Amino acid sequence: MSDDKKVVDFTKKRQESIEQKRRSFERVVFEEFLGVFTVIDDQGSGFPVKLVDISKEGCQFQLPFSLKAKNQFKAGTEFTLKLYFAKSTYLPAVVTVRHAQEYIDKDGDAWLRLGSEFDTSLPSFAALASFIDFIYQYAEFSCADKGESKVYFL
Repeated sequence: MSDDKKVVDFTKKRQESIEQKRRSFERVVFEEFLGVFTVIDDQGSGFPVKLVDISKEGCQFQLPFSLKAKNQFKAGTEFTLKLYFAKSTYLPAVVTVRHAQEYIDKDGDAWLRLGSEFDTSLPSFAALASFIDFIYQYAEFSCADKGESKVYFL
């Protein structure tokens, strides 16, 4: 094949498009709909964290940077996330920190960004796995609203 001809991998392009839609949908769900708190100490005090990404293996989230948080969330630390879908009920998820890094966002705010792994043996993980499946399926099958007055089904 000559250098001036390029082969386009449509499967790869479709997967990239789905991944971009998933991340965009996650941002809306995480910022507008889902409240996440974590319990990290023996007294059970909780504080909000910002969920960044989620998969069946784990999630990435961030909290305002502090030396206390940096020392508290070292690799191997296990704690409970409370994922609130309503004001008075939450879905518990136990996670183990796999990595932590400092992160500066576009506004100049400092965060501690944590990558964590889910404890999939808990009964509540089945509900969380269904939610994660929904996010992935929504990204794959959702359509852009272009103002059409009819809905077409394939």
